[in-house]
Amino acid sequence: MKQLKIIFFSLIFFLNQNIVLADSPYFIDFKYILNQSDAGKKAQNFLKKELETGIKNIKDREKKLLDEEKKIIQQKKLIAAEEYKKKVTELRKKVSSLQKEKSKLLEKVSKQRSKARDELLKNLNPIIKNYMQEKKIRMVIDKKSLLLADENLDITKDIISILNSKLKNIKLN
Repeated sequence: MKQLKIIFFSLIFFLNQNIVLADSPYFIDFKYILNQSDAGKKAQNFLKKELETGIKNIKDREKKLLDEEKKIIQQKKLIAAEEYKKKVTELRKKVSSLQKEKSKLLEKVSKQRSKARDELLKNLNPIIKNYMQEKKIRMVIDKKSLLLADENLDITKDIISILNSKLKNIKLN
């Protein structure tokens, strides 16, 4: 009889713990997934190369414009005032055009980054839903919203491995 009571209370204790674990909110680090998943890394590398190439091109053109400015300044006393003003106006137009091009480059990369993030999140939502159904999880919270949590409730690495198997890269062009 005494053994029966021990078994009965043990079962209640273990069943009760499983119920508590099933109701615990799990968390996921979206920023980590965006930066460390295979598709996220490839998208970041692509965007980084595109930005570096564009900025290098713009800097080369800036250097040429500076050289052109020096030439114009040196010619100031040798050419007519009207000719000088004309060259300065042309130089200003070129500088303005270059600044517009630079802002377009930054805007384009920003849009592509946003598109990559949206695409990744669009593919991530069904993966998280399926994972929640399989593991009988009722709630998943973003890690940045937490103050303190048990690391055993972190499902980030599981989700990354599933995402890496399903999404190899993101098309940005």
